[in-house]
Amino acid sequence: MVACCLSASACAQRAPRSAGQDARGTTVEVLAKGGASWDGAALPAYPTTAPEVTVARVTIPPHSALPVHKHPILNAAYMVSGAITIVAESGKERKVRAGDGFIELVDTWHHGRNDGDEPAVIVVVYVGSPGVPLTVEK
Repeated sequence: MVACCLSASACAQRAPRSAGQDARGTTVEVLAKGGASWDGAALPAYPTTAPEVTVARVTIPPHSALPVHKHPILNAAYMVSGAITIVAESGKERKVRAGDGFIELVDTWHHGRNDGDEPAVIVVVYVGSPGVPLTVEK
């Protein structure tokens, strides 16, 4: 759950946010979009089984880290408050701050670390299939 753009596809995620406004004043701001995770790895094909969508709020206390884990399914997140550093097993890192949207790693061992003095709150949308876990710990 830090380095600048690691590849062209990762840069697309960090491109300037686009906002559209309709006649009513409603705006839509794309926070993350692409076919690759934040480290530039291509996302897997979507499963052909019935979809199961899960929306979760994850709160990481100050000065703590999540265990090393991986997600067997597609997921994207929005950093509500605080900041984290996501560290992949390869050593690649990405710093995510409040207001950032990002596409998470799939089937890649990693962990998130909150080095700050406030809780880090993330809303994650997982798109998988019934019976498939959201997260697998190492």
